[in-house]
Amino acid sequence: MKEILRSAAILGLVAVLGTSLLAGVDRLTASRIAEQEKRVILEQLGQLIPDHHDNPLLQDRISFQDEQHFPNGQTVTAYRVRLQEEPLAVVMKFQAVSGYNGNITLLAGINFNGSLRGVRVISHKETPGLGDGIETGRSNWILSFAGKTLQNPEPQKWAVKRDGGVFDQFTGATITPRAIVDAVYQALRFFDSNREFLFAEPAETLEGLAP
Repeated sequence: MKEILRSAAILGLVAVLGTSLLAGVDRLTASRIAEQEKRVILEQLGQLIPDHHDNPLLQDRISFQDEQHFPNGQTVTAYRVRLQEEPLAVVMKFQAVSGYNGNITLLAGINFNGSLRGVRVISHKETPGLGDGIETGRSNWILSFAGKTLQNPEPQKWAVKRDGGVFDQFTGATITPRAIVDAVYQALRFFDSNREFLFAEPAETLEGLAP
């Protein structure tokens, strides 16, 4: 009986230590991933905003939820771009929730007139060699969104070519580009109906809020 209790105690101790170690690794990994994503966001923001603006971009932002256009309970961050208090554009961070291997975090820059300045991928878990063609370092596919509007192409053409749309898909990987095209289209629809809200809301004042 003593040996059984001793073995049980040792196993319990190992389990506790193992759980603590995994929790520590998870916290460390999550922190590093968050810092990496923050760095990428700051880099990509500069590519999607007008050259001339005079407001503090990282401070002039709001967060919101809209299940109709941004599903799965995600929180969207909108960075407002202004010149002499006049709205020029907004850059929204949101997720395409139907990627092949999970959510794809995107930035979409939208001019006040509703045209896309561009789209960039912040993070994803798509299959290397297939779905990772959404990265600018892999291909120019993501650059094809620049200049697009809700009317150009027309709504039924906001799809990959396999579905009758105008956007290319990748060989062996249709799900990834399909998810991004749909997510960007929904972002444009939200902007078209809510641009006044996006620029009228007071900027967030939460300390330490990640970009």
